[in-house]
Amino acid sequence: MRPKSLSLAEIEFIAFRLAEKFMTWNEPIPDFGSRFPNILESCLNQPFVQFSKKDLYRGLVGKASIMFYLMIKNHPFQNGNKRIAIMSLLYFLNKNGKWLNIDNKTLYNFTKNIATSKPQSREKITIYIQSIIKKHLIDFPVKNDNQRIS
Repeated sequence: MRPKSLSLAEIEFIAFRLAEKFMTWNEPIPDFGSRFPNILESCLNQPFVQFSKKDLYRGLVGKASIMFYLMIKNHPFQNGNKRIAIMSLLYFLNKNGKWLNIDNKTLYNFTKNIATSKPQSREKITIYIQSIIKKHLIDFPVKNDNQRIS
């Protein structure tokens, strides 16, 4: 079964609002409407791109990894990109019946490492992201498409 994608509305309502509520430090997250045009859309669409009717990013982990990488590195927002990327990753996995069994400090350091990586290392970094996701991935039963993270 092909993983379910995220919509702009889900990013705004779930990931953006949760990041704003639970992950705000001294740097507030700017209004969702102030995002850079088309960059967020690209980050959400890229994991589902196909060539010759074959997915470029295979499986849930492949799609989650490139989305997470792009949301951090392409800076779709003026501020809060790492926080929103984390919440988007968690929501994407939840929507697809999975979760990351990882502590906050490890997740924070992992995300920070991605943010400071060199763009030339994209392939190596996405493989690294995949390995971390695979290492911490657990099942998280989803009752229906409308279930939300509580």
